[in-house]
Amino acid sequence: MWKFIVKRLIQGIVIIFLGSLIIYAVIRCLPTSFVEDMARQRAAQASSVGGKSYQEWLNQLNQVYGLDRGILPGFFAWLRKAVRGDFGDSWKYNVTVTEKFHEVIGCTLYLNIVTFLLELLICIPLGITAARKQYSRTDYAITVFALLGISLPTFFLATLLKYVFSVRLGWVDMYGLVGRNFYKMDAFHQLLDMGAHMLMPVVTLTIAGLGGLTRFTRTNMLEVLNADYIRTARAKGLPESRVISRHAFRNTLIPLVTYMSYLIPSMFSGSMITEQLFQIPGIGYTSYQAIVSGDIPFTMFYSTFLLILTQLSLLLADIMYAVVDPRVRIH
Repeated sequence: MWKFIVKRLIQGIVIIFLGSLIIYAVIRCLPTSFVEDMARQRAAQASSVGGKSYQEWLNQLNQVYGLDRGILPGFFAWLRKAVRGDFGDSWKYNVTVTEKFHEVIGCTLYLNIVTFLLELLICIPLGITAARKQYSRTDYAITVFALLGISLPTFFLATLLKYVFSVRLGWVDMYGLVGRNFYKMDAFHQLLDMGAHMLMPVVTLTIAGLGGLTRFTRTNMLEVLNADYIRTARAKGLPESRVISRHAFRNTLIPLVTYMSYLIPSMFSGSMITEQLFQIPGIGYTSYQAIVSGDIPFTMFYSTFLLILTQLSLLLADIMYAVVDPRVRIH
């Protein structure tokens, strides 16, 4: 087991290194440039008093931020600092990257953990029910519901929820994490206010993720229910509930663990769209603003964070195989 973990960690480090290099090269080639905007602003401010020209400001800022070097020298300069935990200062937010990350990650964690738990509580029972009642009206209804969740774009679903619950009903605010009277409330009502503002983002992410997990659970449960040992268990006279819970569902957990390992990093990357639509100040919203403004330090940190999270999730899935099914052994 330990040899396998070490081997996978080495593979993960190589993947993270190559992925970071590709991301850095792509960012350096983007047309959006924070230093160009800054140079343009400073040149405009100084034009009336005979200050530096745009090109002079651009050359100076490129030298300050290390953009006058090639892609490989610039990447390795970033990497030397990154391995020591120094990701630099955010060009857009004027604070260290890690400080801004700690400021906004809590909101995204809350949003995604609640969404993840809701998906598990809803999708797994629906998938099992659809498999047990294959080709029935219940199965068709659950399948249609799952396909709607897969097919509806996030921006359309978010717009629909905002129109219904904010515009038409006026139950919650359309944007933001807190209301305008938040700081005048006591602690209990502040918690309720934040919960009300997080309701539509959570519903949006949950509905968007329902379809894939529900259909995945249904497909794997159908394969297990057609196995010989399930027919043997039924022939012994075991109650159907015990056949499902003790025999069928346990073996369905193995592919489910694999699928859920992909959900964790995808939720952090996918929440970027939802946070942007609802203007929730989480890591997704913050990263989007950094990307569109050409903030290389924060963009590199966020991309590397997703790479590391993906590798850790895959490693955790492999380890969980042995926990879920004792027949699985990692050599």
